[in-house]
Amino acid sequence: MSEISIQYLGHSCFKVSYQQDSIVLDPYADESVPGLKLPAVTAGQVHCSHQHSDHNASDLVQIVQCTRKITYEGIMVPHDDADGAKRGMCEAIRMHAGECTIAHVGDLGRLLTEKEKAFLQGSDVLMIPCGGYFTIDAAQARQVMNQIHPKLTILMHFRRGSMGYPVTADFDAVKAIFPEAEDREESTVTFDEDHVPEGVLILKPKQ
Repeated sequence: MSEISIQYLGHSCFKVSYQQDSIVLDPYADESVPGLKLPAVTAGQVHCSHQHSDHNASDLVQIVQCTRKITYEGIMVPHDDADGAKRGMCEAIRMHAGECTIAHVGDLGRLLTEKEKAFLQGSDVLMIPCGGYFTIDAAQARQVMNQIHPKLTILMHFRRGSMGYPVTADFDAVKAIFPEAEDREESTVTFDEDHVPEGVLILKPKQ
């Protein structure tokens, strides 16, 4: 079995690496997210959940040759609680890296429908927004967790100090809903594809 590495680059951006492949999810443009700047990053693939500047800066990712070991499929979900009427739609994806499935739900704006739940259910890892205003809030994120039942949840799209939008919930508000969340000083979590750790993680953005 091989290792999977998930590195948090801030906001909703992650780099997932497996064997000789890697994918960057939702890279953000310079000056699009207060307090954050996307570090130099290379990958074999890039996926942008939607075309807002804090999620679609694929031009900032240097693409390198790779053997495609990470595959994914997606489902469209609303960026708001009005079926996309306010902010449009975004694509939630379910990635496959060996024996492990990893879900990234973009800027999900409401709880899952039965169809969306069926698509995402059983994912081993869930990357989920929890800051509210633009996305679901922390209480709704917990409800979505309970719909999907991942082994590992990684929280994203909230404010920490000067990093993040002022209108989104801050770290303390998120921790009040997720008191069990492990706040790590590292930006990366690594595990074997067939042995996913359990719990809720808050990773430190690599800057």
